[in-house]
Amino acid sequence: MHIDFHGVFPYLVSPVDAQGRVMDEVLARLCEDLIAKGVHGLTPLGSTGEFAYLTHEQKRRIVQVVVEATKGRVPVVAGVAAATTSEALRQTREWEGLGADGILAVLEAYFPLDDDSIHGYFAAIAGATGLPVTLYTNPNFQRADLSLPVIEKLSHIPNIRYLKDASVNTGRLLSIMDRVGGRMEIFAASAHIPAAVMLIGGKGWMAGPACVAPRASVELYELCRKGAWDDAMALQRRLWRLNQAFAKYSLAACIKSGLLSQGYAVGDPLPPQKPLDSKAYAEVAAIVAAFD
Repeated sequence: MHIDFHGVFPYLVSPVDAQGRVMDEVLARLCEDLIAKGVHGLTPLGSTGEFAYLTHEQKRRIVQVVVEATKGRVPVVAGVAAATTSEALRQTREWEGLGADGILAVLEAYFPLDDDSIHGYFAAIAGATGLPVTLYTNPNFQRADLSLPVIEKLSHIPNIRYLKDASVNTGRLLSIMDRVGGRMEIFAASAHIPAAVMLIGGKGWMAGPACVAPRASVELYELCRKGAWDDAMALQRRLWRLNQAFAKYSLAACIKSGLLSQGYAVGDPLPPQKPLDSKAYAEVAAIVAAFD
């Protein structure tokens, strides 16, 4: 089992055909190619993976395909997302049973929840598994976000070891680091400037753009680790065009378009989402072509 998560974890897309079947071969090929290009881990069922639009059976198959394709070469941190604690626990236990190396925990909330309820949800996930748990906070999309006091309290649970933050607020990351006192490591999202997060002590990033620019993303990580900040920032400025496109367009539509332009038949985003129009597709394809 992988016990230390660090580096670049692409948020994988979920290739699903018009009949609702997971396209196993496309997903397995993407995993194989990303590993060959040096990524440090894979994250199925993240935001780019359209977890909110998938059935349980589709989610299960996606985790199974990714674990089997990876063959233990890099850690697989699988997304768990639900509106009920019972469903989150079901997913957690199933993904562990399928061979995932870690859990990325997301809370889907329709009604507002107080801090005690939010803490209870994530604590229950951690209690249901022996795997390392990564908390995912994304206030742009989550109705119930993790507050600093809740994050600090959760950091005392031994297997809650990481947090992936998509708040766009780098100052918040420093506040989190101060609160958790080294008990929890921080991963950036595409909303942050990865090099800046590495500078203040981040462990890497989990993000969709790494799917379409894996080599450049890994190179950026290695430059940051070596402290080659001038070279890192030169590469970061180039890569930031990808992050800007990711923010401009629908997450899955953007990355699926980029992958389509690279020859991966990943299909369209799941309805009611729409694929990019021809102009947007051309814009994304041009940006992606500058990298891998």
